[in-house]
Amino acid sequence: MFSDLVGQDEPVETLRRAAGAAARVVAGEPVASGAMTHAWIFTGPPGAGRSLAARAFAAALQCERGGSGCGECHGCHTVLGKTHADVRFVVPEGLSIGVGEMRALVLRAASAPSGGRWQVVVIEDADRLTEAAGNALLKAIEEPPPRTVFLLCTPSTHPDDISVTIRSRCRLVALRQPPADAVAAALVARDAMPSDTAAWAAAAAQGDITRARLLAADSEARSRREAVLAVPKRLTGVGACFDVAATLVAAAKAEAAASVAEPDAAERSALEQALGAGGTGRGAAGAMRGAAGQIKDLEKRQKSRATRAQRDALDRALVDLAGFYRDVLITALRAPVAVVHGDVAAQSQAAAGKWTPESTLRRLEAVLACRESINQNVKPEIAVEAMMLSLWRG
Repeated sequence: MFSDLVGQDEPVETLRRAAGAAARVVAGEPVASGAMTHAWIFTGPPGAGRSLAARAFAAALQCERGGSGCGECHGCHTVLGKTHADVRFVVPEGLSIGVGEMRALVLRAASAPSGGRWQVVVIEDADRLTEAAGNALLKAIEEPPPRTVFLLCTPSTHPDDISVTIRSRCRLVALRQPPADAVAAALVARDAMPSDTAAWAAAAAQGDITRARLLAADSEARSRREAVLAVPKRLTGVGACFDVAATLVAAAKAEAAASVAEPDAAERSALEQALGAGGTGRGAAGAMRGAAGQIKDLEKRQKSRATRAQRDALDRALVDLAGFYRDVLITALRAPVAVVHGDVAAQSQAAAGKWTPESTLRRLEAVLACRESINQNVKPEIAVEAMMLSLWRG
């Protein structure tokens, strides 16, 4: 299970030792104080593998072969398939994780593990917990049920991402951005990808192995990236700035809509069938008339999920754009590091000869500020338009 974590040797060793200690606890053997704890925080930049590390650790806790996370036993397989009775994954579909969902989860986690090992709660994107949901989680972490483990994934331990009180009661696992050569090697070894394609995809994805696989396999993903990297040369005036901003936001909306269309349709169909859609008779018709509230709630959740998907798609585009300005800066300063977007190195080199390092840095900061503004719920159209004007002015 841990072999999928690329370039994370120290965190993997920490998790292996803890899983081994957890197996000894289950067996009734003595373990050193602090060898295993009930609450963990996984931090790291996008692509570092926070959720992957939490899932691998959850599998190791349920592993039937001494907590090794063998990836072959029933416990590992069911955790990997998200069907294990004692492992719950909280993946926010919308903008936040509410207090109602968290209270229900904490109540469920307080029960004894049915398999005799551990109750495990994996909260992906724990930075999206509302304040009330965070307080409900904190109470459970302060008074943990026996054999219950909470695994939280956040970008950082900054108070904006996770509360200080929750952080103080958890053990930290800090993941780093895996180097591009390690990601490329993994793609060659596990996906039988040609070495040149793997090297390009790993660099373009900036160490995110999931996105590297997508770029290598999906022509639409490559086309979206190429459109983003063409943004700097399209900024020829104020009007162009607004046109490019509108195009970028529209592309993010289209990508998000495509990604949620199928699950949205499946959810609505399942709900309508459960409420009696397609049935005949007075009772079926009455049930559907009374179902308006449930359908409205579903539409609200789906709208929130679509908004989150749009923001995620736009953020990926901004990461690519930030990588371009980073390439321009290191080229101008002759820094002894490789560029991210090697396929447009000529474009970044031309920009390095035209712009001063100071103006390039201001452009890079404008992209990062746009990401932060969108994260703070600024309307994407406004944030992107302001960024484009800053990129044009330099």
